[in-house]
Amino acid sequence: MKVIVIGAGVGGTSAALALQKLGHDVVVYDRMRENRPVGAALSLWSNGVKVLNWLGLGPQVAALGGRMDDMAYYDGHTGDELCRFSLAPVTAQTGQRPYPVARADLQALMMDAVGPAHIRLGMQLTGVAEHDGVVTATFADGTTDTADLLIGADGARSIVRDYVTEPTGIRPERSYSGYVNYNGLVAADERIGPLEQWTTYVGDGKRCAVMPVAGDRFYFFVDVPGPSGVVEDRMAALEHAFGSWGAPGVRALLDGIDPDESLNRVEIWDIDPFDTWVRGRVAILGDAAHNTAPDIGQGACSALEDSFALGIVFATATLGVEDSLRRYERIRTERAGDLVLRARKRAFETHAFDVAATQAWYDGLRREDGTGVIRGIVGNIEGSPVELGASVLG
Repeated sequence: MKVIVIGAGVGGTSAALALQKLGHDVVVYDRMRENRPVGAALSLWSNGVKVLNWLGLGPQVAALGGRMDDMAYYDGHTGDELCRFSLAPVTAQTGQRPYPVARADLQALMMDAVGPAHIRLGMQLTGVAEHDGVVTATFADGTTDTADLLIGADGARSIVRDYVTEPTGIRPERSYSGYVNYNGLVAADERIGPLEQWTTYVGDGKRCAVMPVAGDRFYFFVDVPGPSGVVEDRMAALEHAFGSWGAPGVRALLDGIDPDESLNRVEIWDIDPFDTWVRGRVAILGDAAHNTAPDIGQGACSALEDSFALGIVFATATLGVEDSLRRYERIRTERAGDLVLRARKRAFETHAFDVAATQAWYDGLRREDGTGVIRGIVGNIEGSPVELGASVLG
């Protein structure tokens, strides 16, 4: 088949690779003019890494990933350790070590694997149409392209999603999650936390966290509850939110941030789960299908699961494009929607939208030996199509 993929992020490039594995002619379009992804890094839990292994990128992804052996929580005001434990049980129970990775590095790897000849940058999609089994994509410069199949991996404000859901009369809308995430990359610094540890400081419904990534760097992500649409100086906002905290690690992190080099401000929104992902020969995946808050670290992994499911149905089903896409939709909508709701519930608990619930979580961290946290992490991984496939093969 000829396949058009809209979006060159993790979801779009993984879908392209999955379909290229089957011998299809794939072209990827993206409105960005260069590899400048939103967000500094991402968590690749075992389910996401396994998809990348299946796509043939395992060794390269391992080289990009930070070694994250342990996890610890600290009181943001005092710096006192609340709990610390090994993440080895995640690897043992799932069969794959997770990796935090710099998003630009991963995206560059995946775009290179797809092949520059198959990627068109600076192309803004403006419309989708289908007639007599041919899908047409129209772009802002007036050009068009046609294919047997179109995959919309064009993000949270997806144009392809609008096309797919139009016949239902229901247009999924994004909802603000109630907090802003600041993120970036800093030099790894043991004053912030051990170099092979996921370190999180918490208090007042806020958090400062770092994860190790390749290149002797920490990926930092900082959550501050508050309204959307605020225009602010990013560094000043961080100082206002955390400058009074007494934890030395938080101060070291703030001092290590270069706002001109790496400091993103991302308002966190999500979309209520919905089950219309396919219209004829057009389908959506990734944030276009299940825009998710980052509170359980499964956003990119869920997009990778989409691509795995897409590849499997086209490798095994033989009743045509429309039938294969409907099977993809049935495999993915319930699982992806469940992760959206889990992340939303987690955000509500950790950001003091219910002060008593957040305080109960803080109190529980002081008693945590890792069992509960590991159970939650593995629980988010279980149910993945790649995990289910592995269990059948096993």
